[in-house]
Amino acid sequence: MTDIIIDAVGVRKIYDAGRNKIEALKGIDLQVRRGEVVAVMGPSGCGKTTLLNCLSGLDTIDEGTVKIAGRDLKELTDNQKTDFRAHEMGFVFQTYNLLPVLTGVENVELPMLVGGIKPSQARKRAQEVIEMVDVAPWANHRPAEMSGGQRQRFTIARALATRPAIVWADEPTGALDSETSMGIIELMVELNALNQQTFVWVTHAEEVGALAKRLIRMRDGEIVSDSAVHLAVAGSRA
Repeated sequence: MTDIIIDAVGVRKIYDAGRNKIEALKGIDLQVRRGEVVAVMGPSGCGKTTLLNCLSGLDTIDEGTVKIAGRDLKELTDNQKTDFRAHEMGFVFQTYNLLPVLTGVENVELPMLVGGIKPSQARKRAQEVIEMVDVAPWANHRPAEMSGGQRQRFTIARALATRPAIVWADEPTGALDSETSMGIIELMVELNALNQQTFVWVTHAEEVGALAKRLIRMRDGEIVSDSAVHLAVAGSRA
């Protein structure tokens, strides 16, 4: 179906640990529709980050297929996969990954410049998404001059700058206090409603999972439950 943006069938991932082989993913089947907000939860070592890495093409799979927007990742060369991620995906990580020598706006426009967008267009788009995530006064500051919540908002702006179809977030609030965490998650929920982009969060925090539209729980490399979530946004800001 055309509204299926993530289509994973029989996905297995095995890590070779010397004499032992660790089966991190055990035949995962998963479909995600465009515009969904999906939270993947489970205990440490259950395979949730491995799943995100395999679905996004950051890691390879040993069996099965992963199609993103109809494209089979296994059919793409490394360069094609990199280009595909740059145009179709955004990433938000716990550690921000902002370059300390660049200002906020320079960090946001960097992926666009690397992708060949003209500097004037990249700067205009960067300023637009910075306004969208409510950190415009900090655009010319470097990350060391920002709070954790502000840095994560710039990370989200960078992830959105290329207008990706999917935004992947791995423990996006893990380094933040609880109040700031909820503001960041609520911001992503608002952006989903505004732009109809698909968000996939990996998280251990129940309060984060509660703000998704769909909650997937994993254990020992398998999906053990997959259910809709009642969404209620309080509207606080980080």
